[in-house]
Amino acid sequence: MARRPPRTSPTTRATATTRASSRGDSPCLCGLPASYGECCGRFHSGTAAAPTAERLMRARYSAFAVGNEPYLLSSWHPAGRPSRVDLDPATHWAGLEILATTEGSAFHTTGTVTFRAHYTRRGEQGALHERSRFERYDGAWVYVEGTFVE
Repeated sequence: MARRPPRTSPTTRATATTRASSRGDSPCLCGLPASYGECCGRFHSGTAAAPTAERLMRARYSAFAVGNEPYLLSSWHPAGRPSRVDLDPATHWAGLEILATTEGSAFHTTGTVTFRAHYTRRGEQGALHERSRFERYDGAWVYVEGTFVE
């Protein structure tokens, strides 16, 4: 794996290309076969809540990719939420692989998602491999913490 981006990553550069990727009719950046508006866009806008830990993970990846700091902060458990997210303008997020999930359905209160997020930073390709932990908080899935997987 190449150099890791800062701990608060995945992030992206705010370019016209990235902004175009967050249009409602564009393919969703999370990798599911739906438009951004039908998939993660509705979570980002607040018109729907992620129904599972995996969908929250996908929505958070997409939020990093489009630079949506408010969504990232609102989907973070209050006990560990930072005051801000340092988005790295030199990092472009290029794809998400969900490798494993445990629990995290509508019938659970906790869940984990192991993923690999691919990126390019200053021309160098890399991947962030993490196992993220999620909990329900006030009825909604929130990100609690993540650990790097080697």
